[in-house]
Amino acid sequence: MNKEELTRAEEAMLKEIEEYNQEKEKIRDMLGKLGGKNFSKVDSFVNILFLTIILTLFVLEMVTHFLPPFISLEISVLLVSIKIVVMMHHQYKTSHFQFWILNTIEFKINAMHSQIRELEKKIEKRDLEINKKAL
Repeated sequence: MNKEELTRAEEAMLKEIEEYNQEKEKIRDMLGKLGGKNFSKVDSFVNILFLTIILTLFVLEMVTHFLPPFISLEISVLLVSIKIVVMMHHQYKTSHFQFWILNTIEFKINAMHSQIRELEKKIEKRDLEINKKAL
């Protein structure tokens, strides 16, 4: 290999590294939108809020009986049901994102596999040409 081929190979490698870094940043941004630290803070706040409301209703019902019987229980069941629906939605988003990542990985692997096949064919052709010249 001469210097020109080495510089081309280095440039191609630098270009691939840059593309990799850009894709990494895109994925990091998507993960942040999907459920990164900010989402964890919001989720924790919502969990604490739901738990506080449910416990408050329970204590008030036991101590003061300010609501008709079973109303506080029904409200608590409604809040827990809402929380379950929110959790299901979050799980759906996570599953979709995981599918997207796996699909992207499969696409990249297939592209690399086809490139390797092309390189193998080129190498075989070059070897045949070298062998013909040697004979």
